[in-house]
Parts: sequence; structure tokens; C-alpha cells
Amino acid sequence: MFQYFFQDGDSGAQELAEVSEEKTLSLMELLFQGGIAGSIIIAVLLVLLFIAIYLYFERSFAIKAASKEDANFMNQIKEHIASGNLVGATQLCTHRDTPVSRITAKGISRIGSPLEDINTAIENAGKLEVYKLEKNVSILATIAGAGPMIGFLGTVIGMVLAFHELSSSGGQAEMGALAEGIYTAMTTTVVGLIVGIVAYIGYNHLVVKTDKIVYQMEMNAVDFLDLLNEPA
Repeated sequence: MFQYFFQDGDSGAQELAEVSEEKTLSLMELLFQGGIAGSIIIAVLLVLLFIAIYLYFERSFAIKAASKEDANFMNQIKEHIASGNLVGATQLCTHRDTPVSRITAKGISRIGSPLEDINTAIENAGKLEVYKLEKNVSILATIAGAGPMIGFLGTVIGMVLAFHELSSSGGQAEMGALAEGIYTAMTTTVVGLIVGIVAYIGYNHLVVKTDKIVYQMEMNAVDFLDLLNEPA
């Protein structure tokens, strides 16, 4: 009797261990167990996530390099222009090689022209610099909107598969087959939202940093034009 009790207890523990082992899933298994349709959508979303992360860091480093500011830059430009050393002022801008220095160099190259022409040249140079800073940032905004939509597409596909399985079996579908469609719906939704949230946060952070540089360019452009308006 005691032998039977211990054997029965051992078998119960073994079954519990087997169930626990069966429920243990790796991350990749968790993502790609939703059937072919779910796996394709998850793969697309992961590619979009990789692109979003790459673009964020690439633009972030580029904007950081462009935002380097020297408080004495305009003072040095003023000294060169006051002494008539336009070549020295241009070389200083070239050495700095930032959006602010490049639009200043464009203004220096137009010295001698009417003030309105100088202002127009600076504005055009500023627009070009803003375009360079915002390069590929719009892709992040697209991914932020497309990620959840693609995830929702997976949700719809998963529910269609679940209801198709239910209808084709006359309302007596196996729980495993029915759960596959629901599983597809849930996983694609979660991954799609994660991709959208990451891309959205990255996009807005880059926009804020870009606006800061645009403000610096506008401020230095005004200082440069005021410098030209000062009496000799």
C-alpha cells in the first residue's frame, strides 16, 4: 500500500514536471508560434523595429554633432568682419563645420550685396540645413503609425483564422486549433504596439533636438544681420 502511494506520488510529480517543461517557451518560440501568417507579420514588425532603432541612433548622433556650439563664435566673426578679414571669417566657419557656421559662411560670401539678398541667401541655406537634419526622420513617423496598424492586421487575420476553424468544424473545433488564431491575434497586436511606441518616442525626441538647432541657426542669423547693420 505504501509502495503504491509513493509510486502514485512520483508519477504525479513527474507529470507536473512535464507540464511545467511544456509551458516553458523561449522568446523566439513565443513570437513565432502563431502560424505562418502570424510569423510573417511578426517578422515584418521586427524588421521595422530594427530600422526604427537604427534611424534613431544614426540621426541622434548626427544631430548631436551638429549642435556643438561655441559661445565665442559670433564674437570671432564680428572681429574678423570689423577688421575686413573676410577670408579669416570664412576659414573660421569652414573649420567649425556646423549648420550655424555654414549659414554664417553663406552670409559672409554675400557681403557687399543688398541686405535683403544676404537675408534671402541665409534663409535658403538654413532651409537646406534643416532638410539635412530631418533626413529620414519622417520614416520614424511612418513606422510609428504603420507598426500598430500592421499589428492590428495580424489581429484581424488571427480572429479570421479562429472563426474559420470554428465554423468549418461545426462549432466543435479543437481548442489547440482555435487557440492558434487567437494567439496570432494577441502576439501581433503586442509587437505592433511596441514598435509603434518605440518609433513614436524616438521621432518626437529627434524633433525636439532638431528644433533646438533650428533655434540656434535663427538666433545666429539675426546676430549676423545685426552685425552688418551696425554703423562702421
